[in-house]
Amino acid sequence: MSTEINANAVFDYLSGLQSRIIEAIEMVDGKTFLHDSWQRPEGGGGTSCMLEEGNVFERAGVGFSHVLGNKLPPAATIAHPEAAGRSWEAMGVSLVFHPRNPYIPTVHMNVRFFVAKAPKHEDTPDIWWFGGGMDLTPYYGFDEDVIHFHRTCRDALAPFGDSLYPRFKKHCDDYFFLKHRNEPRGIGGIFFDDFNELGFVDSFAMLKAVGEAFLQAYLPIAQRRKDTPYGDQQRDFQAYRRGRYVEFNLVYDRGTLFGLQSNGRTESILLSMPPIVKWRYDWKPADGSEEAKLYSQFLKHRDWLPPAN
Repeated sequence: MSTEINANAVFDYLSGLQSRIIEAIEMVDGKTFLHDSWQRPEGGGGTSCMLEEGNVFERAGVGFSHVLGNKLPPAATIAHPEAAGRSWEAMGVSLVFHPRNPYIPTVHMNVRFFVAKAPKHEDTPDIWWFGGGMDLTPYYGFDEDVIHFHRTCRDALAPFGDSLYPRFKKHCDDYFFLKHRNEPRGIGGIFFDDFNELGFVDSFAMLKAVGEAFLQAYLPIAQRRKDTPYGDQQRDFQAYRRGRYVEFNLVYDRGTLFGLQSNGRTESILLSMPPIVKWRYDWKPADGSEEAKLYSQFLKHRDWLPPAN
């Protein structure tokens, strides 16, 4: 098992992944992303790429960041108190796509690498880990879409052990859950953090497998649903459900908290927010409606795939 890390290789992979995803989405949407490069006074920077008012995506953000600091913010030391006081380096690609058509789900993906560096003149190793995953948030549920998404996630992880998909799926279900609403944010996917158990080389290979699986998991769903007819009722429900997305990101999301606590660039941290959102007091969908079906059949923790043979 390799213990030597290669942050430069991770940097090259992640910056290339951002470019490949943007190119693929531009081909689907027909409009181009705005590229906004930025620098962080404490060290590092990144490029936030945004497509707004597109033909398929009302808002699509793909951010790459590589930031450095001298002292970890509180959000990062909760899981790793032993890293408190260390200098650190973090890099990652994070994206959220909010489609225009309510029958296309919103999707989130993040892959990242973190190093808390050993103090100088101390014979201790760097503390490092990978994190990330992807999850799907439909407004109108379709079994075939959910099964395709979960199957692609499972297949990406399969070369690294049969236990990873069910473990990462449960982590995703547990993490993307609005406790104050007692409901999942969507239908889940996979999520992992603090991952280094395979050694650097194989852990990095697993991260790359997740990154490469994203377009395979999401684009067939977007292509299948993008021409589905919809009206004001469906757009209204989409805006209402987007409110749950905002609530999660601002109350629970570790990445958002880390970015704000580490004096990150606010515009880039909040690029995940949807452009149009609505809240209503104590609203409930009509019994038997398509909207009610989302709650009764899809916003449940379920095993979407049959057991592997």
